[in-house]
Amino acid sequence: MKFLGKDLIAGMVVFLVAMPLCMGIAHASGAPVIAGIISGIIGGIVVGLLSGSHISVSGPAAGLVATVISQIQVLGSYQTFLLAVVISGILQIGFGILRAGVLANYFPTNVVRGLLAAIGIILILKQLPHLVGDDTDFEGEMAFLQANGDNTFTEITSAVSSFLPGAALVGLSCLVLLFVWDKSALKKSAFPAPLAAALLGVAISELLRISGSSWSMSPSHLVEVPILGALGQGWDNIFRMPDWSQWGNPKVYTAALTLAIIASLQTLLNLEATDKLDLQMRVSPPNRELLAQGVGNVAAGLIGGMPITSVIVRSSVNANAGARTRISSIFHGVLLLACVLGIPTLLNRIPLAALAAILVVTGLKLASPKFFVQIAKQGLAEFIPFAVTVLAIIFTDLLVGVIIGLGVSLLFVLSSNARHSMTIINEEHVSGMVHRVELANQVCFLNRAALNRILASFQKGAQVVIDARTTDYLDRDILRIIQTFRDETGPARGVVVSLIGFQNQYYLKDRVQYVDVTTREVQDKITPERVLQVLKEGNERFASGRRLQRDLVRQVSATSVGQHPIAVVLSCIDSRAPTEILFDLGIGDIFSVRLAGNVLSRKVLGSMEFACKVAGSKLILVLGHTSCGAVKATCDIVEKDQDTVQATGLTNLSYLVEPISQAVKMENTTKQNRNSSNADFVDRVAAIHVRNVMLAIHQESPTLRDMIDSGQIQVVGAMYNVKSGRVDFINAANTNSAVTMASTAT
Repeated sequence: MKFLGKDLIAGMVVFLVAMPLCMGIAHASGAPVIAGIISGIIGGIVVGLLSGSHISVSGPAAGLVATVISQIQVLGSYQTFLLAVVISGILQIGFGILRAGVLANYFPTNVVRGLLAAIGIILILKQLPHLVGDDTDFEGEMAFLQANGDNTFTEITSAVSSFLPGAALVGLSCLVLLFVWDKSALKKSAFPAPLAAALLGVAISELLRISGSSWSMSPSHLVEVPILGALGQGWDNIFRMPDWSQWGNPKVYTAALTLAIIASLQTLLNLEATDKLDLQMRVSPPNRELLAQGVGNVAAGLIGGMPITSVIVRSSVNANAGARTRISSIFHGVLLLACVLGIPTLLNRIPLAALAAILVVTGLKLASPKFFVQIAKQGLAEFIPFAVTVLAIIFTDLLVGVIIGLGVSLLFVLSSNARHSMTIINEEHVSGMVHRVELANQVCFLNRAALNRILASFQKGAQVVIDARTTDYLDRDILRIIQTFRDETGPARGVVVSLIGFQNQYYLKDRVQYVDVTTREVQDKITPERVLQVLKEGNERFASGRRLQRDLVRQVSATSVGQHPIAVVLSCIDSRAPTEILFDLGIGDIFSVRLAGNVLSRKVLGSMEFACKVAGSKLILVLGHTSCGAVKATCDIVEKDQDTVQATGLTNLSYLVEPISQAVKMENTTKQNRNSSNADFVDRVAAIHVRNVMLAIHQESPTLRDMIDSGQIQVVGAMYNVKSGRVDFINAANTNSAVTMASTAT
């Protein structure tokens, strides 16, 4: 009940607009005028009570006019048509039970936006004649071509000759009021601008009438609300029953199916569009809406009403008037019912020009220039289907226009799918370049040309992997192309072809021929310089989110018979610095030695000697990192000149603190805050410590020193930044450069 006031006022505004629309649509459809009002009542009250939508308003729709006219003619009488309406409602209930509302998920957003913009433009174009008093055409007429031979644009031209000063005064005054209201503090008031415009229109009209002005308007330019006494002598002239004798007429069922499908599609489209107008961005349940519409159409058919759908014009007015819940829709139906039962004649004083002003402003909100600019900025793939939908709806009708828009959207989807159905990723593995062709989720015959072009681009000696791990569907034509490339074309051109990720239902099986692990041959050929480059490239991939695709299970199997790592890395045990991951390496690529603070010991030196002299590694990397806990603890202990055991209670921590403390004392650029609170100081100490370890390796291991001096291996230092994920390699030439590099890594 929080928004009851807003909803009641919004319901009144919708009622003012809906009344002439209901009568106009009934008139255009060749149905009794009261049939439109009955459908408006049912759409507001019955559908409003059952619907899950908060701001959608249902009733007779202009989009069904052509269908209603043709089906009444085919069936021969309105009573037989009512039977078709009842059956169509039953079918809609069935659609809801079968969850056919899922179709709403397949309307592209650009088409739905095009629908909104098109309705906005049509509202403006169709209401311009009414705005200046040309009311020869009925309210609610939305088609481009009209029965009198005019169209939307020629009708505007002819309106000039039918210009009515009094109506124009009302229309333009109301239009100005609505614009001023929207741009001033009045916008925040509880009183809605559309209702204010209607009251202003009544006031001007009554002043002209009372003063006897020649500008006063005749009843034909005012709202003409029918009341019970004016409809005839009996209830038979209001409520008409279906012709039950036509149960066996097959044409009835054809008409019912036609109505059910068209009304359901229009409802789902309008529901999707209406949800985009909801300020609270709520999502309406489409299956419940189909059930509600079905019940509404059964009720309408039983008592003489027209077919019902969710109506975007009334829903737009409802949203624009500030509605928050479906109470507004129900209340508008109650007001329509009150009209039938005999409402006071005040409503018949409202000029159609005032209602036209309300609809013009609603149209401007739906089709604002900013809206078009916003869509255009999203690219041609979004804008062209949107623009085509707008134009198609304007020049045909809602359903035909949306179908055309869907067709254009589908062409763009097919084109995009054909161009982006696969991606080539060039992966630089330790063993060499591998060209990975990643297939899209769905690959069909439309992608044949793109696949043939990609496969033809690979030269002799190329390692090609066709990756279907993320693919759910592969067309038989695509499978045949891949098989031919694997068995004939590729081998004939010297291309090594591997397949991975192919599902069991395909007759192609996975086959891996490229080397994804470090073998003896790779280790023998690779140089220390190349190993360093591999580490740099791997970290760049890691830091930029472009890690190589690795088959770790296969790597486990491939390395089970032996290992041939290309480097040994001494790093910290810090959980944020997992060596293989941050260098984007696989199983078997490196020896990893991890100690807190990456300190050196005899056991570590022994491991390095084995890794290089015996196992054939070509590089030793000493890897420190920013914000190192071991370095922080050492900085605090050194500053306070404390005994490590007494300061920490850890009996063996001194084995780590002692070597790091040398780096603390060597750092001479910082004069104050030489403790863990100074992040720059801590990171400079860590970098100096890395260099000290590098020098100690050279000095304390004759085995490694000989290998370094002969160029068999290299010793390299680096600092890993735990914030950026990037590794900066330290120049071992002098301490200052190491310190400088560490500073830039923070």
